[in-house]
Amino acid sequence: MNIGRFVEILGADFFTGVPDSQLKALCNYLMDKYGIDPKHHIIAANEGNCVALAAGYHLATGKVPVVYMQNSGEGNIINPIASLLHEKVYGIPVIFVIGWRGEPGIHDEPQHIYQGEVTLKLLDDMEIENMVISKDTTADELTAWLIDHREALERGRDIAFVIKKGALSYDQKVEYKNDHKATREEIIEHIVKYSGDDPIVSTTGKASRELFEIRVRNGQDHKRDFLTVGSMGHASSIALGIAINKPDRRIWCIDGDGAVLMHMGAMAVIGAVRPSNMVHILINNNAHETVGGMPTVAGKTDVPSIARACGYESVYSVSDTDELDKVLEKIIEIKGLIFIEIKTAMGAREDLGRPTTTAKENKINFMNFLAGE
Repeated sequence: MNIGRFVEILGADFFTGVPDSQLKALCNYLMDKYGIDPKHHIIAANEGNCVALAAGYHLATGKVPVVYMQNSGEGNIINPIASLLHEKVYGIPVIFVIGWRGEPGIHDEPQHIYQGEVTLKLLDDMEIENMVISKDTTADELTAWLIDHREALERGRDIAFVIKKGALSYDQKVEYKNDHKATREEIIEHIVKYSGDDPIVSTTGKASRELFEIRVRNGQDHKRDFLTVGSMGHASSIALGIAINKPDRRIWCIDGDGAVLMHMGAMAVIGAVRPSNMVHILINNNAHETVGGMPTVAGKTDVPSIARACGYESVYSVSDTDELDKVLEKIIEIKGLIFIEIKTAMGAREDLGRPTTTAKENKINFMNFLAGE
C-alpha cells in the first residue's frame, strides 16, 4: 500500500515514534512531509516517551495521535498503556503502527525471533484491537476496519496496525547525512587497538557487526566481545554490571547516540556507582542509522556535559581519529570512570556482514574469557 494513502486513511496529523526499518516508508514520508516539527512529528527517545507525548497531544487537542515503533518497543509501552492510556485509567486513544520484525516463518536476526512470536499476543493481552497489514491489504479493507473501530477510539480505546515486511511503499528517496568525516568502523578499529585484551560490550546494530568483522580481519577470536544484538539502550548497564564484578579488568562499552538517549537514566546510575574500571564510548552520528538514518536529538544535546553532571570523572569529546588516538593514549595511563564522545559520519560498507556465531555462543565464550578460561 502506498504510504500516502495509508496516512490519509488514518486521518491523523500528529505522529511520534522511534524509527524502524520495517517502517522505512512511513519514516521517510514523515520526514519529507513534516521533517522534525513539534506540532506534527517528533522522533522520541523511546517508545514509552512516545506514548506520553501522544497522551499530552490528545489532552491538549482532543484528537487521536499515531505512535510508530518496531515491535521490540512493545516492552517500553506496556506500563504507560496499562497505567495511563487504558480505559480503566484515563481512556486516552492512540493508534499504534508497529513494524513486525521476527514474523513467524520469516527469517530474521536472533533478537527478533521471540519478540516476533509474541507481538500479537502482547497486543491482545493489553486489550488493543489490531489488524495485520500485508502487501495484499487494500485501502478499502483498511478503511472498513478503521470505521469498525472508530467507536472504540471514541471510547478511549487504543488500536494497532502491525506492519509486515514490504507492506508499505514510498517512492521518494530521502538522504540522511551529517558533516563529520570519521566512520564508525574506523573508530572501532582504533578502540580495538588500544583496548588490547580488555573486554568490550558493544551496542546493538552496525557497531557490533563492525566489531565482529574487525576481529576477523585482525585474525582475532571474538571471546573478548559481548555483542548486544538487541536490548537497545542497555549495553552500558550490562558493562556496569560486569565492571562492578570484575574490578581488576577494564571494561569498555561502545555505545550509540540513539541507544544512549533511549535509556539515558543509565548514565546517572553509572555515575553514582562510579566504577574506576569502565570506559563508556559514545559513537555519535546523530542518527538511528541501523534502521534507516532518521535523526536523533543527540545533535542538539551536550551529552559530555550530561556525563559530567552524572559523575563521570574524565570526559572527552573528539571529532576525528587523530584526536581520538590522543585521548585513548591518555586514558590508558589513568583510572576512573571515563566517557568519550566521538562525532561520527553516517554510513557503513554495503558488504557489511553479520556475526557468524550465535548469541548463546557469544555469551558462553565471553563468560569463559571473563572467568580466565
